[in-house]
Amino acid sequence: MTSWEILAVFLSITYLLLAIKQNIWCWVAAFFSTLIYSILFFDASLLMDSFLNVFYLIMAVYGWYSWKYGNGLNKNEELKITSYSLFENIKIIIYLSIISLILGYYMANYTSADFAYLDTFTTVFAIFATYMLTKKVLENWLYWVVIDFISIYIYINKGFYITAILFGLFTILACVAYRQWKKEYLSFEY
Repeated sequence: MTSWEILAVFLSITYLLLAIKQNIWCWVAAFFSTLIYSILFFDASLLMDSFLNVFYLIMAVYGWYSWKYGNGLNKNEELKITSYSLFENIKIIIYLSIISLILGYYMANYTSADFAYLDTFTTVFAIFATYMLTKKVLENWLYWVVIDFISIYIYINKGFYITAILFGLFTILACVAYRQWKKEYLSFEY
């Protein structure tokens, strides 16, 4: 537990609270928290988590742009929440699971990565869930519930106790976010 981890936790909580409210400034907090975590996870040999946080840096910039200009023709209109069908989500889960197994095998057999399969699973799914969040797809929050819950186990075992607590909070807040976004999504439909 370091002051850098504490700062990353603070910025991560700020990011999530602002994302729940659909506040575009969430992407600034995301950028700086992921910069810190990229370095921390690399130093702890969580290679896929480190890679994931580098990806988050890029997605923070993309998320800002998408939320600000995501409606294409009407640049002044806020990006609306959308939803994937159950069939689309099942296809996504199968596809991402296959990718996770293949990459997990590589990480387990050809790198020094710890928790190769779990770390890869959370990374692959988090990449897609982050993309879903940048497009305001409702189900991103359900993906995050699973990803965050699994991440708690990894972080406890690597000694990132504050980060494990953070991911416990993330799991709860993802449930809250899903309810809040779903309520707004349903209000758009009627």
